[in-house]
Amino acid sequence: MSNLEIIAVILGLANILLIVRRSLWNYPLGIAMVSLYFLIFLEAKLYSDMLLQLFFLALNVYGWLNWNNARTQDAGVPVRWLGRRGFLIWASGAIAASLGWGLLMHKQTDAAFPYWDASVAMCSVLAQLLLARRYIDNWIWWIIVDALAIPLYWQKGLQLTSGLYGVFLLISVAGLIEWIRTRRRIAAA
Repeated sequence: MSNLEIIAVILGLANILLIVRRSLWNYPLGIAMVSLYFLIFLEAKLYSDMLLQLFFLALNVYGWLNWNNARTQDAGVPVRWLGRRGFLIWASGAIAASLGWGLLMHKQTDAAFPYWDASVAMCSVLAQLLLARRYIDNWIWWIIVDALAIPLYWQKGLQLTSGLYGVFLLISVAGLIEWIRTRRRIAAA
């Protein structure tokens, strides 16, 4: 556990709590967090997660702009479901991307747990894209990511980050419930 990891964990907690509240301010904290995790994952040789942080950086900028343009009177953003067909298409893409990226990391790097790490990374890409586009389904994918990441990070000696993902798991469940309630309120209005 390093000071960098402690700061990244604090930023991560603040970030996800703001996401649950549909607050635009989650994005500056997310940008700071992913910048620190780039360095942390580089040192841990979790290259898929390291490269994922660059993607998250770009998606945080995109999400910030998208959410800013979609704000409602309650200062939140409207949310919606992806739909069964869309969910299956995105899930198929995540599985294929995880296998392909894992194979690449296995063959081309000294990555620790290349397929496991790739699964966390590719499912995170899916979840972050859905989050930026305001789909409620993002929370389902974050729950999957958290369940995969907790033991991976623990195995790599990143106990604080593993603990953070344990908290993320609980908050993701709460986020799913809150966004479903929000959708019902929007539909009823």
